[in-house]
Amino acid sequence: MRVAVTGHRDLDEETSALVDARIREILAAGGRDIVGVSCLAAGADQIFARAVLARGGRLEVIVPAAGYAAVLGARARRGFDELTARASRVLPLTHAVPGPGPYLDAGLAMLERADHLIAVWDGAPARGRGGTAEIVARARRLGRIVHVVWPHGARRTGG
Repeated sequence: MRVAVTGHRDLDEETSALVDARIREILAAGGRDIVGVSCLAAGADQIFARAVLARGGRLEVIVPAAGYAAVLGARARRGFDELTARASRVLPLTHAVPGPGPYLDAGLAMLERADHLIAVWDGAPARGRGGTAEIVARARRLGRIVHVVWPHGARRTGG
């Protein structure tokens, strides 16, 4: 199973735990050979990456642009560094600076490398180019299997 992730970054602790449990259920149904593809943003991306690695899967990281790690914030940057070091493959895109265009390109690059998409998504429209809603729409148009994860009681922190 080759699976990519897209999703919200602003998840509270309780929501993160609910999302983690659901992602692990989806991955368990996918068999033993799992390749997870992620940009390792805060929130959903890093929860997913840890679940892939815990299952014994391989992690491929798409880096949207030079300087990407620097814009993640201190906690997410530590997670990015830790998870990138554990990745089987790191694929940097050629963009000079992070932003909506590079994020969209990174989402599309993930979809090229996956048959499934896990979308940690509250169903709301995208807040910007390359957002969760746009990546879900693209995945559906490409015929990818989309697993929307938004457990009962889940909420965003608004950031």
